[in-house]
Amino acid sequence: MKYNEISHFSHPQHKLKFEYTEIPFKCDGCKEAGIGSRYKCAMCDFDLHMHCAMPSPSIFHPFYTKCSFQFFSRPPGNNPRFCNACEKDITGFTYHCTSCGFDLHPCCAKLPMVLNDGEVKLYLYRKVSSSCHKCGRKGRSWSYRSKCKKYNLHVACVKEMLVETWHEFLGSHGNKNTTRRLEMTRIPSLKNTLQTHHHKSKGKVKKCCEIAGLAVQFVISAVLGDPTTLIAGVIGSLMSRA
Repeated sequence: MKYNEISHFSHPQHKLKFEYTEIPFKCDGCKEAGIGSRYKCAMCDFDLHMHCAMPSPSIFHPFYTKCSFQFFSRPPGNNPRFCNACEKDITGFTYHCTSCGFDLHPCCAKLPMVLNDGEVKLYLYRKVSSSCHKCGRKGRSWSYRSKCKKYNLHVACVKEMLVETWHEFLGSHGNKNTTRRLEMTRIPSLKNTLQTHHHKSKGKVKKCCEIAGLAVQFVISAVLGDPTTLIAGVIGSLMSRA
């Protein structure tokens, strides 16, 4: 880490300290869910993703080679805006291209192009022709697809899994109390969520589902702003308890 304590324009009254948490939180910058690394004001229960705490003034993205995204602390203009990566509403910090009108949540803008834990290797695509294991549809939002091309998951579907599980929390504008924190630990379960079309022996099907489950753990951790092996393991543990 570069800094253990920072000042931030969005919370000038107190310093924010770096910490690592296994409890999901709602970022007060982009208004999206997070887990793992964050900057926090303990006095005000104010949290920021790493990407929101230290945003770049401008970024370029390989999916939009003609765009220059500028950082905005609130959605520009008066019309509702959505993230081109996950299709979800922009309600806080965003990267916006004034030329094309595209928007990206800070964590979506920084999604790794490759997720690799040694067993499963996933590549980020703007669009893929294969069906998503969650919704069964093609196209739609950005997707992570395995190297073997058997596993594909929309970033939008991951967000929906999170919203379905944390609906009350994500839709709340009140204080983040202990009850909500306990509710948030219900990481989406994979049971009955993955579309399977395997025609193999039971052993091979089980192995395929295990690998698909591992892939989803890493995609969830990336979407939440901390694509690390440790957090993927935490998510896996929480999922197994769900």
